Amino acid sequence: MTDPLRSFPEVSPDAGVLRRVLADAPELMVVSFRFEKGAEGALHNHPHVQSTFVESGRFRFHLDGEEFEVGPGDSFVIPSNARHGCVCLEPGQLVDCFTPRRDDFL
Repeated sequence: MTDPLRSFPEVSPDAGVLRRVLADAPELMVVSFRFEKGAEGALHNHPHVQSTFVESGRFRFHLDGEEFEVGPGDSFVIPSNARHGCVCLEPGQLVDCFTPRRDDFL
């Protein structure tokens, strides 16, 4: 059995962004992203369904051609293969859940 309390390193996937895996299993992964003001989560897509919760800060998201702003307490789901990304308007943190697990984050 894998250690359920194992810790993962913090990595910087983009300038001004820090990512840390909080928990994982083959079926689900929870990840924290901390953003500096002006930092971007580059447009991308993946086969995983993603749920995003805004812990703090303010973000402008792009999701399959639509644009919207989110702030603390907001949450939404990104469907499988939807093209998405964000710009951080006020420093903050996002908590994302992915199903299945993002093995590329391990």
